[in-house]
Amino acid sequence: MYDIKALYEASSVQEAIELLTEHPEAHIIAGGSDVLIKIREGRLAGCELVSIYGIDELRGISMDDDGTIRIRPLTSFSHITTDPIIQEHINVLGEAVDMVGGPQIRNIGTIGGNTCNGVTSADSASTLHAWDAIMEISGPDGIRQVPIREFYVSAGKVVLEHNEILTSILIRKESYEGYQGHYIKYGMRNAMEIATTGCSVNVKLSDDKKTIEDARIAYGVAGPVPMRVPSAEAAAKGQPVCEETVEKFSKAVLSDINPRTSWRASKEFRQHLAVELAARAMRESIRLSGGQL
Repeated sequence: MYDIKALYEASSVQEAIELLTEHPEAHIIAGGSDVLIKIREGRLAGCELVSIYGIDELRGISMDDDGTIRIRPLTSFSHITTDPIIQEHINVLGEAVDMVGGPQIRNIGTIGGNTCNGVTSADSASTLHAWDAIMEISGPDGIRQVPIREFYVSAGKVVLEHNEILTSILIRKESYEGYQGHYIKYGMRNAMEIATTGCSVNVKLSDDKKTIEDARIAYGVAGPVPMRVPSAEAAAKGQPVCEETVEKFSKAVLSDINPRTSWRASKEFRQHLAVELAARAMRESIRLSGGQL
């Protein structure tokens, strides 16, 4: 059923890097919810695998001394949703990954796999964009940090070199303190569905809740990679909390997005969705921040 040439199990990040260097055709496997399907379908027939699933240092969520939230790549979607640090500071991420697949997938699937496969429809990807996530990567030359907006290169491709591993996803304190957010996934079904479009919005309101001090918006399936929408963000920043601002914000997304037509939806329908979801997500983010429209 699974045509696998060899399976190498790494016990540490360094060993994984060494195995990938020694086996230039090998693929990383963690939870396996993506890789095993590709093998079964024949797209990776006869492949070599380097398993990182047993590396406990790549699992869990913590907060650094400077307030940075550190999400390690082997953390399952289920653990992200229920983690107290996530619930207190960036709960929208837990809500977003709770929309991935069904319970079985959420128990085995990892946030590292969800981001490193490079697909634009990943529910975690647009939300992490809206939190200004930093991707920490380890390789033979040490550790490097890449802003998530630079992590995605093209459809299905990220900046990881063959012998590099994602070791942490970082959300800095200045990126989440004072912000509230909301994620909306649109699909033809409510469960077990790949997003037709996903929209994540974060806002930071003034102390009197009358002004939008900052806004971030990111999409999945609005282009070949998950993306931020700077035109909409600029349209809302510094503006009063009112329906007119929400309308300007939502319509401005059309200046930056470039969805495609597929069997799931036409480009025009995705553009319509993008505007509507932006408005709805902004309204809910304002409500969660204590503002009133």
